[in-house]
Amino acid sequence: MLRQLSCLILSLLTLLACSPTANDTSAETTEEKPPSFPTIGSIDRLEAELDQVVPPDAQLELLAEGFDWSEGPVWVSEDGGYLLFSDIPPNRVYKWQEGDSISLYLEPAGFSGDDFSGKEPGSNGLLIDGEGNLVLCQHGNRQMARMNAPLDNPESDFVTIVGEYEGKRLNSPNDAVFHSNGDLYFTDPPYGLPGGADSKAKELDFQGVYRFSFADSSLTLLTQEMTRPNGIALSPDEKTLYVANSDPKQAIWMAFDVLDNGTIDNGRIFYDATDRVGEEKGLPDGMVVHSNGYIFATGPGGVWIFSAEGQHLGTLKTGQATANCTLNNDESALYITADMYLIRLEL
Repeated sequence: MLRQLSCLILSLLTLLACSPTANDTSAETTEEKPPSFPTIGSIDRLEAELDQVVPPDAQLELLAEGFDWSEGPVWVSEDGGYLLFSDIPPNRVYKWQEGDSISLYLEPAGFSGDDFSGKEPGSNGLLIDGEGNLVLCQHGNRQMARMNAPLDNPESDFVTIVGEYEGKRLNSPNDAVFHSNGDLYFTDPPYGLPGGADSKAKELDFQGVYRFSFADSSLTLLTQEMTRPNGIALSPDEKTLYVANSDPKQAIWMAFDVLDNGTIDNGRIFYDATDRVGEEKGLPDGMVVHSNGYIFATGPGGVWIFSAEGQHLGTLKTGQATANCTLNNDESALYITADMYLIRLEL
């Protein structure tokens, strides 16, 4: 009996010696964390450099669906962080926050009247200004406007920032970006007008890119040479202004030098994707620039990713006509509005 007990003790000691301990990391196994949301689409990697901003194992997550045409996302840092985005045809802004369901944030959002005969009355691009106010590109109201209510208690009460150029109403402001000095750069294509470019309500005979200065309340026409100016963004050093042209006959992204007085010069084609039009859904549309200079720009097939030098590094293939995208504050995630979908990519 003693011999049997001794053998049992020896066996137990042997098992304990061979078992992994808390400090024996070589014996640990790491299970891949299942995605919190269903995945969608794919990532087309053209250059190895893409791995520097989009992890090799990254996937597109489908956060929500069922919208008419989602657009203009903006990240809000308050209250733990949340996303606001436009749904243009029903004239609404929605809110998405981690752990919560989608909620209606603002209605109406882009048109405050009683009757609108067009298809896109709502807000498009959304921004947060330096004082924490929501700024909206309003299609139906044909203006850049500020919501006259705090972010945590939204109301459809709007203050006009600018709605006319030389006494004529703007077309339908589409997208915008703030300069660090407070200047507001925005595009003004005709998409929000009933009938588009052929609308009888159109007062300007061009589509413009503008700069509004809050310092003296002046509006400067920067260029009227682009046929369908759409998405707009500044480089991290604010020396370059990028503007997308959503014309199927000239599907390009332009780059301009930003001069010390806030105007632009030296316009040149940053990338031409006209030959890709029709192959996949979408056109050059919204964009956002990462602090390291990489450009996320929606285009045919999804979100195109460029280096600062204009090299196409890869495409986030959403499978949908993709409208716009934005980054959260710490740039750990890219949020994408693609037709009826809201999508996220963790960076």
